[in-house]
Amino acid sequence: MDSIAADQVATDRFDAERFEVSRNRLASLAYRLLGSAADAEDAVQDAFLHWQAADRRRIRVPEAWLTRIVTNLCLDRLRSARARRERAAGAWLPEPLLAGDPMLGPADTFEQRESVSLAVLTLMERLSPLERAVYVLREAFSYSHAEIAELLGITESASQQHLHRARRRVTAARRRGGEVDPESARRIVEEFLAAAFSGRTERLVALLTDDATAVSDGAGLTGTLLRYDTPERIAAVARAGFKPTPAKRRLAGGTSAVHYARVNGAPALVFVVGDRVVGAATFDIAGGRIATVRGIAAPARLTRLAETWQQHEPEGSPLIARW
Repeated sequence: MDSIAADQVATDRFDAERFEVSRNRLASLAYRLLGSAADAEDAVQDAFLHWQAADRRRIRVPEAWLTRIVTNLCLDRLRSARARRERAAGAWLPEPLLAGDPMLGPADTFEQRESVSLAVLTLMERLSPLERAVYVLREAFSYSHAEIAELLGITESASQQHLHRARRRVTAARRRGGEVDPESARRIVEEFLAAAFSGRTERLVALLTDDATAVSDGAGLTGTLLRYDTPERIAAVARAGFKPTPAKRRLAGGTSAVHYARVNGAPALVFVVGDRVVGAATFDIAGGRIATVRGIAAPARLTRLAETWQQHEPEGSPLIARW
């Protein structure tokens, strides 16, 4: 190999390493924008192909260049996916991520943690793609409006207007309650599981807020999400859903253990057969009671959580060893 070819190999290796340094941050950005780990991984890989094809000598600030590429790739995906999501109205949920997953990204501030919650990821479906991009870049990554304007090719004034509208829409729809002490959250979820498992409907109702909601993807067997909007109805569904039966064990592929975990910053129950995740339930808590329950069992929504679980140390013994 001559010296020119050797220099090119060394340069390509160095540039690949520079991209890898940014990979987790880019994946976190893409996940917040798309709500899907699989789509986020695809967007980051597409960005790598753009990076390889670019004249990298002319890129003065690689982090800004890559952020712009990933953001625009995600905007393209949001725009092209919107029609499909409208046709499949009511069938979309964000893909859950286990605590510690690098795709969750920065979590130093309340705004950063909230921006990756399943509640906010769901609410962001109501925003236009540009509103969503400005909201994520500002709230989760603390970009200035001048930086956002350059990244998105808009004016600073437009960036401020998009952020104002996004904040207003998200704030108007989300439930207030602030952050919950982890020990209290775990106790409430354990009480919910115990009440559901033993069939105590009155205790379940008492653990739910008056305006509680529940949503389930029906293990992917239905074309739409299943929704329940009263504490009594949620309690009845939870009591039936958490009762183990031979049919449920056959569907899961065996007897499950039920573990406590944190998913997208929220308390959760994870159902595991061997080392294989077969379901998860997440809980939003407000005022010491459960405001939202999300049941996720469609295999396509659990792919990354299941992969992460195999490298994860559970928080103590399972709450139920044989479900």
